[in-house]
Amino acid sequence: MALSCKVGECNSLLDKLIEMNLSKKDVFLLFGPSEILIQIRGLKNLDDFITKWFNPIRTLTPEEPMIDKTQTLIVISEGRPFSEEPYAFLFLNTQPRNLEKVQDALQKIPGVLSADTVFGPYDVICAVRVGNKVELQKLIAKIQKKVPHIQGTVTAIVSPLY
Repeated sequence: MALSCKVGECNSLLDKLIEMNLSKKDVFLLFGPSEILIQIRGLKNLDDFITKWFNPIRTLTPEEPMIDKTQTLIVISEGRPFSEEPYAFLFLNTQPRNLEKVQDALQKIPGVLSADTVFGPYDVICAVRVGNKVELQKLIAKIQKKVPHIQGTVTAIVSPLY
């Protein structure tokens, strides 16, 4: 789930999300198209997600909303689990028939922690680990060269939570 915060509300929203028993390992503060990315694990079905997470998150402090926009990204095929903190997430678009090819090719590239295929505005979410922006640029160039069928890439750099 990706969230866009109202101006000045990101820290307050992060506090509320952590109060909901989300692990800090599953909440990412981003510099990108959305400010917060939440990885929700162990869901049984879509109703479980809606009841336990979507409805409570979207209605946080309804008298003064903190969230401008939500995007739900439902994982179709999960990539490798990762324990390292990613440096960035790449949100990729491809043709539906190429999802598995793109996912497999990404996961063979050093620096790629995981690649999940998803339903939503993007087709693949890719967590990457590099040391700095220059290495990130090189990794993105390598991905664009080595992974066929990518039609678009949006990059969001991860920031420390607090």
